[in-house]
Amino acid sequence: MPPVALVDPTSIDTSRVLVDREGIRRANPQRFEMEQLTAIVLLDPAKHLIIGYKDIAPDEFWVRGHMPDYPLMPGVLMCEAAAQLCSYYCQAIKLNESGFIGFGGMEDVRFRGQVRPGDRLVLVSKAQRVHRRQTQFETQGFVDNNMVYHGRIIGVPLAGPEQKS
Repeated sequence: MPPVALVDPTSIDTSRVLVDREGIRRANPQRFEMEQLTAIVLLDPAKHLIIGYKDIAPDEFWVRGHMPDYPLMPGVLMCEAAAQLCSYYCQAIKLNESGFIGFGGMEDVRFRGQVRPGDRLVLVSKAQRVHRRQTQFETQGFVDNNMVYHGRIIGVPLAGPEQKS
């Protein structure tokens, strides 16, 4: 049985973009094929809530091979998209002075539906723990208001490229 939705998916307005891909790039280091967010549509630090989405294009790098003639978004990429949303939240609230919050782990992840080219994967993340050494977010993904993914994402601080020794 799926968990209770963090927010009513029918109440999410994806037409009002708060942060576009360029704005996401200013906070998140992923580029090219690994950029898994299209936009942020809600950021509410008081509720520790962030909502964004990924538009699934027919030319995604995984479409040709996962699975031929019936492409399905790999579950690990749904988790990566959710982790990028959580990382953006941490940058937006200026959790760390330098670097960024990276993907440190996941727990209790379940996939409950398919995500295919042409879909919009709407991601909802609610912080349960926000600390400079570790974050934990409950995350959920929806396609057409149906929950297709849920799980807990753990974030850890990572040095940015400018901090390599």
